[in-house]
Amino acid sequence: MLKSLNIRVLVIGLLCTSPAYVKTLEYYTEKPSYIESCRINEPDFTNCSTRSIQGFLNAVIEASYIESCRINEPDFTNCSTRSIQGFLNAVIEGIPEIEESFGPIDPMKQDQLSFKQENSDIVSISANITNLVIRGFGKMVLKESKVSKKDFSWQDHIYIPKMRIDGNYKMLGRVLIIPLHGSGTLFIEIDELNIFMNATTRIYEKGGYTFFSVIAVSVKLDVGRVWTYMDNLFNGHSKDVERSTNEFFNENWREFYEALHPLIVETVERTLLDLLKKMFNLMPANFFVEDIPNSLALYGLKTRLIV
Repeated sequence: MLKSLNIRVLVIGLLCTSPAYVKTLEYYTEKPSYIESCRINEPDFTNCSTRSIQGFLNAVIEASYIESCRINEPDFTNCSTRSIQGFLNAVIEGIPEIEESFGPIDPMKQDQLSFKQENSDIVSISANITNLVIRGFGKMVLKESKVSKKDFSWQDHIYIPKMRIDGNYKMLGRVLIIPLHGSGTLFIEIDELNIFMNATTRIYEKGGYTFFSVIAVSVKLDVGRVWTYMDNLFNGHSKDVERSTNEFFNENWREFYEALHPLIVETVERTLLDLLKKMFNLMPANFFVEDIPNSLALYGLKTRLIV
C-alpha cells in the first residue's frame, strides 16, 4: 500500500511541480528515454504530454516486481527475499538507468585486479589480472535476505550455479611445490557458488524519500568445484609441462583454490558493491521496507538531507 501511495505522490509531483523541483530529484538527473519532452506552446502539446506521461506510468507499473514489506512483521525475511529477487530479476533483464552506469550484468567487465598470497605453506603467489570478463551473475538466486532492525545492514545468501572469470594474467610464485612464472590468458570456472554477503548501509533522504547508501560489502564463499586453465605458463617454454601443470591444479583444485581465493573474493565483493550502490541509488528504500525510519529517527542526529 505504501509503495502504491509513494508512486502516486511521485507521479503527481512530476506533473504538478515546477521544473526547478523536478531537477532536485537527483535519482533522475538525466531524462529517462521513456519520457518524451514537450513544449506547452506547441500545437501538439496535449498529445505529446499524453505520450510522455503514459511512458512514465508504464515504467512505474513495471516496478510492481518490488514487493513492499514491513520489518516488524513475522514474515519479513521471506517477503524481503522475494522483493529483492524481483528487483534483481528486473536489473538482469535490463533497467536503462542502471545499464548506463554499470553496463550489462552478464557478462560484465572489470579492468584490473592485483593480489598477493604469502601467508601459507601451500601458496606464495603474486598476480595481476587485467581485462576481466565475468559471467554467471545473470543466473544469481537470492536464497535469503535479512535486514537488521538496528542499523538496516543486510545479510544475504546468494547462489550462482556457475561463475566464470576470463582475463589476462601475470603471475609469479608457487603453489604446493610447483613454481609459477608466466603471463597469458586464464579462465577460472566455479560450480555451485554460494555467497554469504554482509552489506553495510546508511540511510539518507533524497527527493522526499528514504534511500539505502551501500557503503561496504564483505563476502564468504562456499564452492562446489573449481576449474582453471592458464596458458603460457612458464612463458611458453614447454607446452607439455604447461598442460600437465594445469591438469595437476584441476586434480588438486582445493589447494589451487586457496591460491586464487583472494582474487575470487575481491572480484565478487567489488562486483556486488558497485551493482548494489547503483541499484539502491535508483529505487527508494521505502518501496522495499514500508516502515523504514528516516535518518533522523534512526541515527538520532541531524544528517544531511538531499531534497
